[in-house]
Amino acid sequence: MYRVLLVEDDPRLAELVTEYLSGYEFSVDLVTRGDVALEHFKAAAPDIVVLDLMLPGMDGMVVCRQIRDVSDVPILILTAREDSYDEVSGLEQGADDFVNKPVQPRVLLARLRALLRRAQPKGGMDTRMLEFGALRIVTTERSVSWRGQPCVLSNTEYKLLLVLAEAAGRVLSRDELLKKMRGIEFDGLDRSIDNSISKLRRKFDDANSEKIKTVWGEGYLFSPSAWH
Repeated sequence: MYRVLLVEDDPRLAELVTEYLSGYEFSVDLVTRGDVALEHFKAAAPDIVVLDLMLPGMDGMVVCRQIRDVSDVPILILTAREDSYDEVSGLEQGADDFVNKPVQPRVLLARLRALLRRAQPKGGMDTRMLEFGALRIVTTERSVSWRGQPCVLSNTEYKLLLVLAEAAGRVLSRDELLKKMRGIEFDGLDRSIDNSISKLRRKFDDANSEKIKTVWGEGYLFSPSAWH
């Protein structure tokens, strides 16, 4: 049984989604306001989040970013817009997928199952520790230290740093990075990778882009010899 946090203020839609998903392998916790969603998320510890964008109290995009800052849980956004604006903005905030309104319950169920399959860990526990000069990444603890001090990273920043470090010395395109981090393809508009790279550079004193290099027209390269 998977636990779903449904953040939706439309009572008819919330009832439809709750009733349909409850007939399968899901239990649903409903929240009707954006400004209390993060609190409920932390208390409920759901396996996946279904998030409306137009919410009282706080915009759904802000809620998405708040959740992504503390968790890698899959986030599926419900959007009433047919253009790409919501999708681009949502991807930049860390969303994993979108379903357009009016919601077709069977489509929503299939998307949720696909996201959960993608999120399942592969193989056993990862016991690796990666070290590059003064940088240490302990994967079992999801911890990062820099020059002997703990470094606080968001979940997105941690995953990006780990993907880059695992491919040290090799250029990774934005498409490769997004696929490894979230299982989606780069559409040419998503700036979340660039934004996260900038944040990592600030946290690791990389103003000259020597540790994480930009290879114009190709992507980013983690330079293993620059972390001294």
